Amino acid sequence: MTRITVACLDMAGTTVHDDGSVLAAFSAAIAAQNLPAAAYHQAMTDVRSSMGQSKIEVFRRILGDEQAAQLANEVFEDHYAAAVRAGQVAAMPGAADVFKTCRDAGIRVCLATGFSPTTRDAIIAELGWGELIDLALSPADAGRGRPWPDLPLTALLFLHGGAVSELAVAGDTASDVESGLRAGAGIVAGVLTGAGSRADLEQAGAPLILDTIADLLPYILE
Repeated sequence: MTRITVACLDMAGTTVHDDGSVLAAFSAAIAAQNLPAAAYHQAMTDVRSSMGQSKIEVFRRILGDEQAAQLANEVFEDHYAAAVRAGQVAAMPGAADVFKTCRDAGIRVCLATGFSPTTRDAIIAELGWGELIDLALSPADAGRGRPWPDLPLTALLFLHGGAVSELAVAGDTASDVESGLRAGAGIVAGVLTGAGSRADLEQAGAPLILDTIADLLPYILE
């Protein structure tokens, strides 16, 4: 097995526990559009199937209008930022230990997310993770969000990894899994602490399904 040199790990639902704050922020953003009830419920169904993807891209796809998408994204960001300030996000058990153990083993750590850089950085600051990771990426930094391979491949390049086989990708959604597979990562793991069920992750083709992010360590340290 090729030695892993870069671990690209998802945030909300994988390394970050937010107690439903992401869906609540989406709900507030969609509700602000004053859609008919049926359209609102369809939009929220689409949101649930798009978990892990770029938030602005989700709004563009659902609303079909750039101005409406930008306004919805602003509501989302404001709502989620308030949740962060209120202490409604926390580290998943074992997440910080994963970061420390990886770095002690010479594996560079990237946190990747569908959040904007502003929201992403607020979460990292709230959790005190700034010194525990090597890089944090949002779709705005990489070109495209999930399910495209841009985030993990950008992490590999920025952190001076070698071949894609030296990359480990882990996340809680089908989009995370698809992104890792498209990147050709040596390890692609679905994690059962977030939005995706075991069936969702299996259907996405996850080669590895873990109960928690802490369970990733034996695989990347082999």
